[in-house]
Amino acid sequence: MNYVLLSTIGAVFMGTLAFFVRMKAAAKPTSVKKIILPPVFMSSGALMYVVPQFRLTPMEILEAVVVGMFFSIFLIKTSKFEIRDNDIYLKRSKAFVFILVGLLLIRIVLKSILSSTIDVGQLSGMFFLLAFSMIVPWRVAMYRSYKKLYKELHGIKLL
Repeated sequence: MNYVLLSTIGAVFMGTLAFFVRMKAAAKPTSVKKIILPPVFMSSGALMYVVPQFRLTPMEILEAVVVGMFFSIFLIKTSKFEIRDNDIYLKRSKAFVFILVGLLLIRIVLKSILSSTIDVGQLSGMFFLLAFSMIVPWRVAMYRSYKKLYKELHGIKLL
């Protein structure tokens, strides 16, 4: 089994897992820790760049970061919070499922196209950076939105 197929199966598995985690998260109050920890834990994956096979050129870094930040816009637009039962909850969004599936399909198509011209290791490094560049802005936006509602809920005046 080749690496591209294996990583595609992994991406589908992770996308499915992300969907179920998101649905479960909407049933419980959220917190700063729940917002910030996923990108912190994911950052350990940057250790892959210690291995020369995964290192990227400056142009590949730029491409991955720009595409990741562009994709984050869709996640930001579908991640809203609400105050319910004196707690802050992540609102369920029907669009989130379609966006998650769409991003997954785009990733699979891009990976299958790019795997013929870019080494599998570098491609893995690019897709990790793309995902990280997508998650960080999304989580920063979620944090800001959460803090705004937190201040509103606890009667803290905004500056």
